[in-house]
Amino acid sequence: MTTTPATLDRITRVRISSVTLPLATPISDAKVLTGRQKPMTEVAMLFAEITTAAGAEGVGFSYSKRAGGPGQFAHAREIAPVLLGEDPSDIAKIWDKLVWAGASVGRGGLSVQAIAAFDIALWDLKAKRAGLPLAKLLGSHRDSVRCYNTSGGFLHSPAEEVLERAAESVAGGIGGIKIKVGHPDHATDLARVTAVREKIGDGVALMVDANQQWDRPAARRMCRAFEPLGLVWIEEPLDAHDFEGHAMLAATFDTAIATGEMLASAAEHAELIRARGADIIQPDAPRVGGITQFLKVMALAEHHHLQLAPHFAMEIHVHLAAAYPREPWVEHFEWLDPLFNEHLEISGGRMHLSGRPGLGVTISDQARAWTVAETEIRA
Repeated sequence: MTTTPATLDRITRVRISSVTLPLATPISDAKVLTGRQKPMTEVAMLFAEITTAAGAEGVGFSYSKRAGGPGQFAHAREIAPVLLGEDPSDIAKIWDKLVWAGASVGRGGLSVQAIAAFDIALWDLKAKRAGLPLAKLLGSHRDSVRCYNTSGGFLHSPAEEVLERAAESVAGGIGGIKIKVGHPDHATDLARVTAVREKIGDGVALMVDANQQWDRPAARRMCRAFEPLGLVWIEEPLDAHDFEGHAMLAATFDTAIATGEMLASAAEHAELIRARGADIIQPDAPRVGGITQFLKVMALAEHHHLQLAPHFAMEIHVHLAAAYPREPWVEHFEWLDPLFNEHLEISGGRMHLSGRPGLGVTISDQARAWTVAETEIRA
């Protein structure tokens, strides 16, 4: 009997691009009001494009806000050569090779965020080769996911604009509205959120996000003040690594506590879950090291009966959320729209999967024009 070799293809080309995406308006959240960060004016994107000997292609991306973009690109460029000659189907093996290639800088943070672009590209390639949307390759539970909008609720926007944007989003088919909080005067936060609740009505999901800027006493006061408004969740009321404090809030109040977006490894998410620090976990695939690591977080969250609401990068997360057993949420940002030729459909409060294979997106000419650095490695 003749045995067919298990490896049928090899990676022959890797292209890495650093793209600076400008934002139309400087963005401020509570971290700006506390003086810890400057307003955000751009997003640094890291794109990876992988090609095989058989002509299969995959595209993935990671990102950084305010700082870290050049570092991600530099790390990706250093470790990319280990991809060459590998079977693109061996994604877990490749992830380990990449993390060990740069292990001296750790297994979290910037190093795995650089790896994420490669990992996501490999999953995109695998799904394309199967002729399936990524969600279907993973085994989806649904063809659409509840979605909420964040981009209209930042603190730099006056209250009137926040109300107008919220109403427009709901009219456009969004299922929920998230408002940033964290003003020095807590009464301002309460007034803004109360006004949004009155504007959109009780039938539309409403969330708030403090971006880690409250201490424990302030978080308790604000969680208590927000209870009558029927919020779906209160996000990052405390420092992202204060798992004990988040657990205290989750155990005390009826409103769900959501956190996890700033954690930069699957291991950190495991600690958060072990501490019972969230009712709703918010992992970010580019931040934890890609889809391979996100799936580990998803499995832990499901085992502990948690809700899932991935952070940012909806082009990736709509697929992962669709594959989660419990009804999740996905975050809608229009910021990344110029980077891709395709866009996701939103209607009836939900974001819909397309029938396109893989992630279902291709890099736009505009993204190519915004490229500030690139490199290509060939076998």
